[in-house]
Amino acid sequence: MSRPHIVDVIAGDGIGLEVVPAALRCVDALAEQFGFAVTWRDRDWGSERYRRTGAMMPEDGLARLADGDAILLGAVGAPDIPDDVTLWGLLLPIRRAFLQYVNLRPVRSLPGVPGPLSDGSGIDLVIVRENVEGEYSEIGGRIYRGRPEEAAVQETVFTRRGVDRVARFAARLAASRRGGLTSATKSNGIVHTMPFWDEVVAGAVERINHSGPETPIRLRKVLVDALAADLVLRPREHDVIVASNLLGDILSDLASAVVGGIGTAPSANLNPEREHPSMFEPVHGSAPDIAGTGIANPTGQIWATSLMLDHLGESTAAAALLAALEAALASGVRTRDLGGTAGTDEFTSTVLDHLTTTTEELSDA
Repeated sequence: MSRPHIVDVIAGDGIGLEVVPAALRCVDALAEQFGFAVTWRDRDWGSERYRRTGAMMPEDGLARLADGDAILLGAVGAPDIPDDVTLWGLLLPIRRAFLQYVNLRPVRSLPGVPGPLSDGSGIDLVIVRENVEGEYSEIGGRIYRGRPEEAAVQETVFTRRGVDRVARFAARLAASRRGGLTSATKSNGIVHTMPFWDEVVAGAVERINHSGPETPIRLRKVLVDALAADLVLRPREHDVIVASNLLGDILSDLASAVVGGIGTAPSANLNPEREHPSMFEPVHGSAPDIAGTGIANPTGQIWATSLMLDHLGESTAAAALLAALEAALASGVRTRDLGGTAGTDEFTSTVLDHLTTTTEELSDA
C-alpha cells in the first residue's frame, strides 16, 4: 500500500456538518475495498469559529493546509454573518493561495432525479470556470460612505496567462470528450475585457488543434445571455463550456437547475499542475433552514468526493462511488428535496449498500 492520502476536512457550517460525514463513510468503505488509505485532518473552521475568534480560520490556516493532498469542504455561510465575510474569510483565500484556477463543474442527468424539463435525460456537459481572477478581483473600493455621492468601484482583471491556462485546460478536456468547446462571452457590450477573453481563448484552442489532438476541438463563442437560454432549450448540444469567474458561476448554477437542482451538483477547485492541494465541494450552500434535521441531500458532497478520489489517482474507486450513487438514485431512494422521503443517513446507507455491487462489477470488467 502506498502512503496515505492526506485530506483536510472542513465541514464548515449548516448541512456541511451532516453531508461531509456521509461522504467520509463512503471513502472509508472504498479504502478498505480498494486497498488505499486516507488520513483525515479535521479542521473545525467556519462561522462558529468566527463567532468565537473573529476569524473563519486561524491566521496560519493556509500554511496548515499546504502539505495536504486535497481539501474536502462542506458548506460555508450563516444568516447572522455577512456572506462576503464568510466567503472571503475561508473559501476564496484557499482558492487563490493554492492557485486553484480551474473550477470544474460537471452537469449530467442523474437517474431518478426530476428536473424542470419535460425530458431531462441525456444531458452531459462540463463547465470550466476561471476561478481566481476576472470579475472577482479584490481591486476596488468605496468612497464617501453614507453620503449621497457615495460610490463603489470593482475592477475586473483578466490576464493573458490566466485566460490562456483555463482555456487550455478546457480545450484539452473537450478533446478527451466529444470535441465541442463553447466560450461564454459578452464582447458585444463589454468593450475591453471580453474581446481580450475571446482572443486569448481562440489562440489557445488554435495551438492545441495544431498539435493534433485525437479529437479536434470545435470552438464557438456565444454571448452569455444567448448561452443561458440555450442551456435551457438545447442542453444536450453542449459538451464543455469555458467561462470567466462570474459568468461561469451563474451558468453552472443554471445548468445544475436544468438537471434537478444545485443540491446534486459537485464542484472541484483544481490546481492542475498539482503544485498545491486542490479543493472539492458541493455547489449548494449551508441551508440553515434544514440544518440539524437529518434531511440534507448528500448527493453533491458524495459526487464531489468522487471527483477528489479521481484527482488523487484512485480512479477505480471514484468510478465505483459515482456508480453506487447513481444506483441508489435509480432504486428510488431520494431525499425530500428530490421528491423522496429518505433522510441523509438512509440515503448514504443505500449508497454504501450499492458500493459492494458496483465494486464487484468493476473488478469483473
